[in-house]
Amino acid sequence: MSNATKIVRDALVWDQLFPATEYCGTWTAHELQLDHMRQAGYDAVSITVAYDPEDTMTAIRRISHWRKFIRRNDDRFLLLLSAGDAERAKAEGKLAIGFHFQGTTPFGRDLGLVEMFYNLGVRHALLAYNHRNNVGDGIHERTDSGLSKFGRELIAEMQRVGMLVDCSHTGSRTALEAFELAAAPVIYSHANPAAVFEHDRNLSDDMARACAATGGMIGLNGVGMFLGPSDDLVELLFRHVDHWCQVIGAASVGLGLDMVTDPSMTLAAMAQDTARWPADQGYQTDDLPACGPDCLEGLTERLLKAGYSPNDCRGVLGENWLRLAREVWKTPA
Repeated sequence: MSNATKIVRDALVWDQLFPATEYCGTWTAHELQLDHMRQAGYDAVSITVAYDPEDTMTAIRRISHWRKFIRRNDDRFLLLLSAGDAERAKAEGKLAIGFHFQGTTPFGRDLGLVEMFYNLGVRHALLAYNHRNNVGDGIHERTDSGLSKFGRELIAEMQRVGMLVDCSHTGSRTALEAFELAAAPVIYSHANPAAVFEHDRNLSDDMARACAATGGMIGLNGVGMFLGPSDDLVELLFRHVDHWCQVIGAASVGLGLDMVTDPSMTLAAMAQDTARWPADQGYQTDDLPACGPDCLEGLTERLLKAGYSPNDCRGVLGENWLRLAREVWKTPA
């Protein structure tokens, strides 16, 4: 057994972003992909249950579906509500499944919904998905006005209950104001370095440092359009991981691979909704290559070859997310 294989086997592997909605595949296809992840060595995953501009009931219906799925398949899956659940999943050979929002519109303007969704399993929410909402501005707005008054109140409530604030897809000024306001770590669940590949969704080193200064982390996105053109996406993913490790330290880096189950469905959605995914801002609609569940060993081999320690590798593979969950998540009231 190679060193990389042993590290992947022994590490607690955690992917902070899996987009399990109708934009990215059928329910059945997502369920099969989750089992593929479990068999590939993943122990915990956070799945998208709503995007901006979707509403409260859409989020509730998706959460209901996934909680029922987990309950009916409890020989393979369990609900991720605490760091201990991820550890139990690893010990039992299961995959712990948690939830998140890619946006904040499911909260409406009702701060009381934050605790309700937290109790249902939503453990992080990004502030604005590409465009403006009640909280702040997304990364593709022409101007970035920063956080609204409601946005500031929402962040305070999220942090009170233990829900992580996520600045992926969020405008730079809005994100910086969130960092300044933060009383707890803030994350980018899935964001890559612009220094390695220029894309509007990728981050400057300064933004990464500002995030890490809150005690937060950045997860690496494995989708080709954010990695750059290459026949070897695992090598590209390594370069992005290596860059963030050099800029903010390996202890602040994790995975948020954004694995699309059915690229054809995502490409069709992108072609239909060019306002949400602007073609002139890097959203190609002809192909969607990505790193799949089986990329872990190849990534680990490259990290070891570059001089990273086994502990560094274990952290990037998921144990950094585990540490952050233990630090930030709170037991529901």
